[in-house]
Amino acid sequence: MKPKHIIGIVVVVGALAYLIFGGLGRNLVYFYTPSECLQNQATCQSRQVRLGGLVKAGTVSYDKDTLDLRFVVTDGVSEFPVQAKGTPPALFGENRGVVVEGRFQGGTFVSTNLLVKHSEGYQAPKEGYTPEQIRKLIEEAK
Repeated sequence: MKPKHIIGIVVVVGALAYLIFGGLGRNLVYFYTPSECLQNQATCQSRQVRLGGLVKAGTVSYDKDTLDLRFVVTDGVSEFPVQAKGTPPALFGENRGVVVEGRFQGGTFVSTNLLVKHSEGYQAPKEGYTPEQIRKLIEEAK
């Protein structure tokens, strides 16, 4: 192989490696629990992260007029207040798993994306149920 070909291959491989790993590092969003955020405050405060845990019971506040959603996410040891804008997902509720993506502003986590954990199982309603009975079953499951 000629030296020109070897140099060309090295340049192409180097450029691809830079594009893959250089761009990847800037776009990674790390997942932390509230306890991990307390241990790694410098990292969590300076970048966009995903904060995961449970929605603490009795902390959910939602204003339908301004679409302001506030709650506390906890891992059972530590907790952080969260502020989000927009309508909460249908499965959002107290004592349910949640992952919020955003940044810390002071002591509050300001969310840009809200993900709700739910089961993977789907059960179709039994035959003969009326829409009202199905609606009642769904409300009871919440």
